[in-house]
Amino acid sequence: MPMPFDARSGNGLTRELIEVLFPMFEQASAGAIAVDRQGRISWINARYARLLGLADTHSVIGRPVRTVIPHSRMPEVLESGRPLLVDIMEYRTQQLVVTRLPLFDELGEVSGAVAFVLYDDLQPLTPLVSKYRRLHQDLQAAKRALARHGRRTRYQLGDFAGATPAALEVKRRARLAAGRDMPVLLLGETGTGKEVLAQSIHALSSRAEGPFVGVNLAAIPESLLEAEFFGVAPGAYTGADKRSRDGKFQLANGGTLFLDEVGDMPLALQAKLLRALQEQEVEPLGSNRVVPVNVRVVAATSRDLGAMVADGSFRSDLYYRLNVLEIAIPPLRQRLGDLGILCEVLLEDMGAGQSRVEITDAGIAALGQYHWPGNIRELRNVLERAWTMSEEAELLDAEQIARVLPDGAGPAMGTVPAPVLPSAAFGVRPLAEVLARAEAEALHAALQQAEGNRTQAARLLGVSRSVFYQKLARHS
Repeated sequence: MPMPFDARSGNGLTRELIEVLFPMFEQASAGAIAVDRQGRISWINARYARLLGLADTHSVIGRPVRTVIPHSRMPEVLESGRPLLVDIMEYRTQQLVVTRLPLFDELGEVSGAVAFVLYDDLQPLTPLVSKYRRLHQDLQAAKRALARHGRRTRYQLGDFAGATPAALEVKRRARLAAGRDMPVLLLGETGTGKEVLAQSIHALSSRAEGPFVGVNLAAIPESLLEAEFFGVAPGAYTGADKRSRDGKFQLANGGTLFLDEVGDMPLALQAKLLRALQEQEVEPLGSNRVVPVNVRVVAATSRDLGAMVADGSFRSDLYYRLNVLEIAIPPLRQRLGDLGILCEVLLEDMGAGQSRVEITDAGIAALGQYHWPGNIRELRNVLERAWTMSEEAELLDAEQIARVLPDGAGPAMGTVPAPVLPSAAFGVRPLAEVLARAEAEALHAALQQAEGNRTQAARLLGVSRSVFYQKLARHS
């Protein structure tokens, strides 16, 4: 049986079928539009024109569809000859549920396409969206459970939250590292998210299907490090197991080995690690057998390796071997513009399966007055304490935040200050500047009306919370 929308078979929406079905679809939909083979609008009904804010239907006939509807996917349907049965399209502040179908002539060639707006409001789809979110949450929970039992990653690059230039540069370099099978050195203070980034690089790389094995060198006694790295042969020392035990290199074979706090590695082990990296082979403790391995090393440290090389406490040849691609992760105090996004992510994770937790703009301003020596790990701790001690469990304000900050830092209570914007000069100004000013004013007005509640402010502006936080970070 041929596929119903296979252009090569000549099947599809023919003229005869259209004449029967089209009136029913048009009447049941919130709008309809048709384009020709070149993607030009050949017909649009009055209902869709009103939905798009058009004065009349005749003014757009003959125009390319994307000049009228920028995010239209009609050209994709024309190119592939296949339908897009259910899609959510954003038009200005609206979210439209659209179905798009190709049209075929008598020879089975694509002659155009037609689209129907099934819903101009997502409210009727709430049960379906809720079910999808539940399934997604179940999937994430299953992934976390598997990660605890296996050697898989728990984090993706999207878990490294931030929209400031510093955060975006870190993500750019992480994608670059993922695409190249070379050693990576992550530099950053404790709590900045080095392991999140290491797992993200592995998950995006060609080794994603292989194991991810992490080892914290500062947490393992020096006498056991060699056995942890290279494994132990049967009976290698008194009291050793009579069975061989694989080391971290063998466990990470075919995947990624993450060396956390590599600056704490003793000099004696540094030489053996260097040889293992250069030769891609290890020799288990108490064995004369050489085991070939294929691992990609991602190292991380909060120490100044350059200074350690200078004073002789870290081998320069190992440093150059590890530092092929360096990614410096800025501390939280250098990207305070990301506080809103970070709070959104952390509070969502903290409230998983419980009541929704929000933080006001004044609360975020209070967080911005602190110097954050513990970085994002400390931020999570502050939010957890503020939430635990708050009587208003669903909303954190500046008062609750200031109560749990270690040094009591926080701004005076009051309204959110208006953004400082340049006064308009007479004459024409660059369009980008005008749009940025209008966007900043709209964000501020929405926050004022919502009394600092960002979820409500995003709803007032007709955008998603993630888009709202990105725009807020851009204008902060």
